[in-house]
Amino acid sequence: MVKNDERRNALADAGIAVLAREGSRGLTHRAVDTEAGVPLGTTSNYFRSRERLIHGLFERIGTRLAPTPEVLAGRASEQPSRALFALYLRDIVQRLMTHREVTLALYELRLEAARRPELAGALGDWQRAGLEADIAFNEAAGLPGGRREIALFHYAIEGLVFDRLTSPIDPDTPTDEVVDALVKGLLP
Repeated sequence: MVKNDERRNALADAGIAVLAREGSRGLTHRAVDTEAGVPLGTTSNYFRSRERLIHGLFERIGTRLAPTPEVLAGRASEQPSRALFALYLRDIVQRLMTHREVTLALYELRLEAARRPELAGALGDWQRAGLEADIAFNEAAGLPGGRREIALFHYAIEGLVFDRLTSPIDPDTPTDEVVDALVKGLLP
């Protein structure tokens, strides 16, 4: 495998763009090459198979949707509370909504994994690792809620973001208001 992280990331970003725009059927090595503006065959040098390409997209999506160190550092000294938990949750929703293309690509990958069992395992592992990291972060930060609540928030936020990115059932209710209601209703 070729080792150039900058190019690999650019190809993964191009793959995310293709996936978000055309769905999983449009995700080919050739389509990624075209989107990235690189010679045909370049993506194949970095991601030898479609499965490797999809795994590379999982990794890149995780990186692109991660919180910024500045946000984490800025809140690290705040007193743990439901209000702080709500701030973190609003940040997650904001990142998912702001990076629309990345979030749509993630949903496309989830649908692809539902159709292709060989991908379901890798996606499941990736999702469970994310859940475990969120639980560990919550505990380390001393925030309210445990494993059950964090899992419930994953379910709720996935649904909220999917709703807002597609055809909202209640577009007049501000997203932050929905997040606050979720925190009020789901946290002990």
